[in-house]
Amino acid sequence: MIMNPIFYGMLVILTTFLMGSSFTVGKIGLTYVSPLLLVGLRFTLAGVLMALLVNRKPHPKLPLDWIKMLTIGFFQTAGVMGCIFLSLRTITAGESSILTFSNPLLVVILSTIFLGIRYQFYRWAGVFIGFCGVFITLGFHLQLSEGTLFGLGAAVSWSIATILIKKWGSRFNIWVLTAYQMMFGGVILLLMSTALETQKLILNATSIFIIMWLAIMASIVQFAIWFYLLNEGDPGKTSAFLFLAPFFGVLSGWVLLNEVVSWYVYFGGLLIFIGIFLVNWTSSHRRLKSKLKT
Repeated sequence: MIMNPIFYGMLVILTTFLMGSSFTVGKIGLTYVSPLLLVGLRFTLAGVLMALLVNRKPHPKLPLDWIKMLTIGFFQTAGVMGCIFLSLRTITAGESSILTFSNPLLVVILSTIFLGIRYQFYRWAGVFIGFCGVFITLGFHLQLSEGTLFGLGAAVSWSIATILIKKWGSRFNIWVLTAYQMMFGGVILLLMSTALETQKLILNATSIFIIMWLAIMASIVQFAIWFYLLNEGDPGKTSAFLFLAPFFGVLSGWVLLNEVVSWYVYFGGLLIFIGIFLVNWTSSHRRLKSKLKT
């Protein structure tokens, strides 16, 4: 079944907006909650709520399938978020974002190696141009430090999770997978918080709203849509749209935090859209061949 392009585009915009704006909402939340504790609470709460909602949906019966969901949660939630916040100890949020959202290039490489998917030259060029757009949007600079390794770790972890979801995702109900990978990853993050940071938790109306928004809209809704898109489409093409997330992050920062949007943000955004177009452009003949192979 071919997904309606308009519906696909709407889902892409929604999930990348929720993904990008969560950086801004999370930044506000850091006033009240320490970093790893905030993301640990976010994903543990989201996972528990989601698990209750999907209680009657088919769950895995084999222990190996539970291990696979735990593995996805380790890479997609704990690995990505843990590396992001560890990188923030020594590099800026912008630099960490640049490294994290370089993962579509890694997805194309890993998809070629492990899934046997072949990408034309113009798609590789599109990924490169899109990455350049992210780099420009987030400020033209990237210093080398210890945090760089953690930033790259976030990109690698996200890329591995993308491949695992494409390879294993069809074995699970998408809502069950979303619930338990978040819960497993959230618990790991809470353990990391206990071991790696001085915990801070200030509960009031604002902090509770932020935690609930991050848990429900930026986690349950966002992850469910993202996993659905990965299962229905090419992982390399779908992941290319992640270049929209930091762009939405900059725009949401402008709206919610009055952060100034400089000229290079618009130039970087133009490159992002050019890169996305190149990665996703396919002639009708190649689309037909792709469908026949599947």
